[in-house]
Amino acid sequence: MPQRFRTNEYIADRMREVADLLAQQGANPFRVTAYRRAADTVVDLDRDVADIVAEEGRAGLIALPNIGSSLAAAIDEMAVTGRWAQLERLRGTLAPEKLFQTVPGIGPNLARDIHDHLHIETLEGLEQAAHDGRLETVPGVGVRRAATVRATLAQMLQRVRPRPPQPGEEPAIDTILDVDLEYRTKSNREALPKIAPHRFNPSGEAWLPILHTDRGDWHFTAMFSNTARAHEFGHTRDWVVIYYHKDDRPEGQSTVVTETRGELVGRRVVRGRESDCRAYYARQDSDEAASA
Repeated sequence: MPQRFRTNEYIADRMREVADLLAQQGANPFRVTAYRRAADTVVDLDRDVADIVAEEGRAGLIALPNIGSSLAAAIDEMAVTGRWAQLERLRGTLAPEKLFQTVPGIGPNLARDIHDHLHIETLEGLEQAAHDGRLETVPGVGVRRAATVRATLAQMLQRVRPRPPQPGEEPAIDTILDVDLEYRTKSNREALPKIAPHRFNPSGEAWLPILHTDRGDWHFTAMFSNTARAHEFGHTRDWVVIYYHKDDRPEGQSTVVTETRGELVGRRVVRGRESDCRAYYARQDSDEAASA
């Protein structure tokens, strides 16, 4: 029998829970199996997985059987923080504000503003935002505070991580919009399983539809935004957050909304990729005009 390590058992149990939740929520069976196989790999290791993370980083995890980049990122997150945003998302218990408050200098109000403005959920996502300038756009942050957060996170995380998806490495605009359409169509038909988010849901009602779907080798999870801002503006049935990854790439996410002004008013737009959306709709309009 292999020696049992508490961290390994903790992580394997959570991978199996994700597999169960994905199965219940109608995800691709091959994706479900991937998490179960990864759990078996982790629990049968003759080393503590936390030691692998500390000594070899994600490269050491990816070298293990049944562990690709996305699963390595999940193991890394759990080993370092004790939490897993994806699991909390599927449970409906995700509370990024509490996670951000573990960073010295970030209180409850700022943590909420960061999440509502940037739609990020992990310390890694926060660190990336501190590097690429997005954190500075949050009211009350500015250049100096962003630099302080960046330095603090570097000390907290203490490792070199692979870069997140870059422009050109994301799903195509038409693919994201197609997932958005599938989600909203099936939601309107009451054809999706629902989860009971803990945030802004005092009654504990299972109201939030969730979709797991694939496009080629891209895996997608879609759900309506459950942020304070979405509730404030009445957009909880309009704003759709789409999470995506490939087995060999870290997770990214996009938010799709109905544009309320400008040349794309009334159309579905991927926030941050408006120029791509304009080009997409221009092609679409041209094709429709040519076929008329």
